Amino acid sequence: MTTYIYDLPDWPNFHWEPGIIAPKLALVRYKQGELIGRMKCLGFDLRDEAFLQTLTLDVVKSSEIEGENLDAEQVRSSVARHLGVDAGGLPRPSRAVEGIVDMMLDATQKYNQPLTMERLFAWHASLFPTGRSGVYEIKAGAWRNDTSVPMQVISGPIGRERVHFQGPPAARIEAEMETFIEWVNRDDGNDLVLRSCIAHLWFVTIHPFEDGNGRIARALMDMLLARSEKSARRFYSMSAQIRNERPEYYAGLEAAQKGTLNITVRLDWFLDTLNAALDNAGNTLSRVLRKAGFWEKYAQAQFNPRQRLVLNRLLDNFEGKLTATKWAKLTKRSTDTALRDITDLVKRGILIKDPGGGRNTSYSLDF
Repeated sequence: MTTYIYDLPDWPNFHWEPGIIAPKLALVRYKQGELIGRMKCLGFDLRDEAFLQTLTLDVVKSSEIEGENLDAEQVRSSVARHLGVDAGGLPRPSRAVEGIVDMMLDATQKYNQPLTMERLFAWHASLFPTGRSGVYEIKAGAWRNDTSVPMQVISGPIGRERVHFQGPPAARIEAEMETFIEWVNRDDGNDLVLRSCIAHLWFVTIHPFEDGNGRIARALMDMLLARSEKSARRFYSMSAQIRNERPEYYAGLEAAQKGTLNITVRLDWFLDTLNAALDNAGNTLSRVLRKAGFWEKYAQAQFNPRQRLVLNRLLDNFEGKLTATKWAKLTKRSTDTALRDITDLVKRGILIKDPGGGRNTSYSLDF
């Protein structure tokens, strides 16, 4: 029978080897300070744009880790509305998108507020506004109740399932969560970056909800990272980096849950991943500066509202190829109108035709 860390005698007294962790933690702290300093040099509008892009990416990628693909434009629309930023004709977000954005903003914008059971219940209810997870009905805003069947994380076909993890019995959850919440709300003397990793591992090991545990654990991770920086503004996405390393993320999590309370290996992986996320924040900054530079260059140029809408989409890292058909769909106009708009921008040297052509001619910004 597999032993999980929650059944070890000294649970949940996590420990690690400082000599291995300290150098990587120091590098993370240096990069955090450097990134915040770079962002402070930007104007207010550019910081808002960087924050909007980062939070949109974070929400989309956190859901992708669980195999759920959200509409990125709906997410951006919801985030923009919450932040009071112009949504620029973006589509109205669904209730599910609004829910996860509500949770992420509550976690990061109110990072210094105490964690409570009621707050966690509200996050969970936000994730499942209809009381369903896919086709399954679940009890939103309440601890799981698995008195007849144990909670298991399983993969593989029926009859050859592999159990990756089995959560503690439901009867233990309330007491376990009281201990966890008390720890989150007090200063135990450890660096908040390390505590963000511990909180994630600890929470998903308790696995207190029927569904949504991974997304809530990553919201808690981001909340403690925000505390570590004393900033509600997020300029890097840990979830996006985890998505890039999803197999390692899950394999490491399973190994930690079946291992000992010495979590040096887990912390080591976490710090490496966080370092990579901080490095990749430069991509967001580059896109923001590129967008600002574009509109500064064309400050005196005349564009119709449709052209401004699509140009902003392209500057926001538009996915796929821009075609006349996509232009028409985005602007809710005919293909003929789309072609006239596009032809005008091509003549002005703003768009160029991509190699190829024919019926599926595509276009790109000419930088």
